[in-house]
Amino acid sequence: MKEQILAVQRMQDYIERNRTEEISLSDLARASLFSPWHSYRLFRDFLGLSPAEYIRKYRLTQGAKRLLEGNAKVIDAAYDAGFTNVDTFTRAFYREFGLSPSDYKKHPVPIPFFVPYGAKFRELRKESIDVSKVQPIFIQTIRKPERLCVIRRAVHAEDYFPYCQEVSCEVWGILLSMPSLCGEPVSMWLPEKYKKPGTSTYVQGVEVATDYAGAIPEGFDVIRLPEAEYLMFQGPPFQEEDYCEAIRTVQVAMDGYDPSIIGYRWDDENPRIQLEPRGRRGYIELRAVRRISA
Repeated sequence: MKEQILAVQRMQDYIERNRTEEISLSDLARASLFSPWHSYRLFRDFLGLSPAEYIRKYRLTQGAKRLLEGNAKVIDAAYDAGFTNVDTFTRAFYREFGLSPSDYKKHPVPIPFFVPYGAKFRELRKESIDVSKVQPIFIQTIRKPERLCVIRRAVHAEDYFPYCQEVSCEVWGILLSMPSLCGEPVSMWLPEKYKKPGTSTYVQGVEVATDYAGAIPEGFDVIRLPEAEYLMFQGPPFQEEDYCEAIRTVQVAMDGYDPSIIGYRWDDENPRIQLEPRGRRGYIELRAVRRISA
């Protein structure tokens, strides 16, 4: 991996570790092992933001998450996010999200949370991945209730990378700001009956209750999904930079699995579901099944 990318990643990691502290360009330069001028240029070139813009967006999202919990005061959210006073936090919050922190606390609406994607992941899209090594895959049956899913469609996308190119990765930040039945956003491969003409198979969304009455972000729409059983395939924990291999390993195992050995068949009338790859828990994907009639 290029040393420049690792330098940017070290700066991102430093910001994460010191997110409530004062962070100077000199601090980031020491973390990157480059000069302050070169560190600044690398950061902006690879991430599209200056260090100050990145830190501001990161801290504002941390503050918004605290307010979303419902029990934090605006002043507490400001200080916990690393702002030195509540007035600065309030002005920055309004410029970023279009409403005041107090209004957001009273009436949370979907807003674009900042997702600090690591620079090193940009170089990890591999064309050929070796999945020949035996990996333990955990499989269990789960039942999802009838629910709505607020989704953002693309046009042609069949997978994550084309989706981000068509729609942008900022969709995930909006979804993170919304309530979810399963505690997090999801990505889905939609069966034909849930697709609209001229839209993608791969979408991102958030599962909500059938009586959901919250705001629907612009450009999103809602589908209703029935109660269904799923097989959940979960791989072992992995290093974050190995996420492509972790995904492929689980998908190969799922493609080769015969559910009839436990009395099921694949149910292709319900979406296949992908959860965010997180190294500590392993990659997770869900595929719908139906019981085989006796």
